[in-house]
Amino acid sequence: MNKNTVKINDIFNIKSVATPKVVPNSDRVTYYVTRIDEEDNAYYTNLHQYSGNGNMQLTYSKERVSNLVHSPDGGLTLFIAKGDNDKPQVFILRERGGEREQLTNEKYGVSGATFCNGGSKVYYHVTVPVDEKDEEDKDMDNSKKRPEPVVVDRMKYKSDGRPGPFGSVEPAFRQIKMIRLDSREVTTVKSGEENFTLYETVRGGFVYATDKSDNPDFNFSQKLYIRLNGEDTEIIRPDGNIISVVKNKANTHLLITAMDRKYENATHVNLELYEMSSGKRVDLTGKLDKPVGDSVVQDVQQSTEGSPATWVNDEEFVFLLSDDGSVNLWKGNIDGAIEPLLEGRHNIFGMDANSDAVYMTISTPVSPSELYKFDLKSETLIQLTEINKEYIDKTELVDPEDISFESFDGTEVHGWFMKPANNDTGKTPMVVNIHGGPHTFYANTFFHEMQVFASLGYAVLYVNPRGSHSYSQEFVDAVRGDYGNGDYKDIMAAVDFILEKHDFIDEDNLFVTGGSYGGFMTNWIVGHTNRFKAAVTQRSISNWISFRGVSDIGYYFTDWQIKAGIDDLDTLWKHSPLKYVDDVETPLLILHSEYDFRCPIEQAEQLYTELKYREKETQFVRFKEADHNLSRTGAPHLRVARLEHMTNWFNKYLEQ
Repeated sequence: MNKNTVKINDIFNIKSVATPKVVPNSDRVTYYVTRIDEEDNAYYTNLHQYSGNGNMQLTYSKERVSNLVHSPDGGLTLFIAKGDNDKPQVFILRERGGEREQLTNEKYGVSGATFCNGGSKVYYHVTVPVDEKDEEDKDMDNSKKRPEPVVVDRMKYKSDGRPGPFGSVEPAFRQIKMIRLDSREVTTVKSGEENFTLYETVRGGFVYATDKSDNPDFNFSQKLYIRLNGEDTEIIRPDGNIISVVKNKANTHLLITAMDRKYENATHVNLELYEMSSGKRVDLTGKLDKPVGDSVVQDVQQSTEGSPATWVNDEEFVFLLSDDGSVNLWKGNIDGAIEPLLEGRHNIFGMDANSDAVYMTISTPVSPSELYKFDLKSETLIQLTEINKEYIDKTELVDPEDISFESFDGTEVHGWFMKPANNDTGKTPMVVNIHGGPHTFYANTFFHEMQVFASLGYAVLYVNPRGSHSYSQEFVDAVRGDYGNGDYKDIMAAVDFILEKHDFIDEDNLFVTGGSYGGFMTNWIVGHTNRFKAAVTQRSISNWISFRGVSDIGYYFTDWQIKAGIDDLDTLWKHSPLKYVDDVETPLLILHSEYDFRCPIEQAEQLYTELKYREKETQFVRFKEADHNLSRTGAPHLRVARLEHMTNWFNKYLEQ
């Protein structure tokens, strides 16, 4: 049977299966299925459930649900969806059936909801503006409202991904509230000029964190507390960020997933065990020299939630570990023993467990995502869903070849190489695709964009240069202070390796692209070599001097990554691709989002202006109402347009 080639519009045919959650005291597990509706230009996420009788869909509305949590007895399921006031609110479904019930009606919406330990109450977050306007002003017709000035007193005043053209500059703080299920009485539990985050509920209280600091602009850590019977006790640990906290059913131990600041944002995430009675805390995974959880780069997995670690019973637990381009399943116990449980050429991006099995959503290079069950007794893996089976069966997908090679200094670098879908070994053009971060990583996972290039007759090369996660701490830290040197040489060594290994690759038809840090590297490459026929830079960085002052993370990111501030202009300029604009001879397409506050669009504007000023071959495409995450979660029609611009640019310069 002739199969279809991968098309750009296939994003409307690929579904994301994510976030398995075991229903307590049952044989059931719930999960999300997200689809992209082409006509509505929207993402829709619905609840599904698997039991011994098979799979069934629980919700059908055209909406996005999130924050799926089951009550301790399994009788209730809560989730967050848009409520009566068009803001996200908590809803509950009863196991015995009936319509969903809207539990909250918060003016600013809610986030992060969970049941208390006994299941009679629900805790949730609300984020409230510091200068809260009165109700009369809030209810005024929008046509009559006038813009108000916003007074800014902090450097952390905007954030990419928040709605609107200014990245939500209005100061606001996150509170913890609680609602009783019987009376619907609401109580504010934690509030103030600090951001509270509730991570877990325990018998007699809960575990939470706060970012309170005397110098909030330079505070990049949370302090973790456990509140029992109204008294707060700090869980003493190094400065850093908390990812998740999960208790065992006996309420004796906590699993804490966290990242300290030894290497700033390049630090590995580790798993810690905390004994509640003694306050003893043990690092379980630091000795592995691999990060817990994942920071995989992909473009089809939606609505991924949950903890990278969970309990199987009161003494044993399972967790996810990133290892050499895969995300694998490990197990451990309260004695500190850990060992691999399921390793393979895959990306486990969601996981929950009970005493019998671990339920996981898994992606591979040729499978977008499905739900699986790993039986703990037999240690066998069983596929439970076939959501994407029809698409896979009808589509010609390329399974990439794993590659490893030595870079310029003997460092081993790992990556993947895809032949074109038609498997033509005549003279073949090749696209080099560079990930962002830099502390993310390419993985053994499905990547629609790569498959599109392969379907158009391009070979595709994508590697994890130094700075990428899933390898050693030394490897991920090696890029800091060295942008454009070792990382650049790793990518060029990858190109040389493939050209030597595969003589059918046409070295006169090489192309390069990348986004964010990958956009920086694309800009750097075209300023340092003419090996590539054409290039596409996306959401990129061109000038570290201005980036420091305009990015939502600029002032500390340049400190951490370039290791220089405004008092060291020479270093910032040395690592800026804009410095080398005179040397650019490669036709460069510049793609950038209007509402990108991570890498603001002025970075693209500077690069475009200087290229045009020098009469270089370039073009600038601006994406309205899009932010830094365009390629992953942006408006579907803009995601399609982005890929069309990229492939058209490469095809334009391709010599047949």
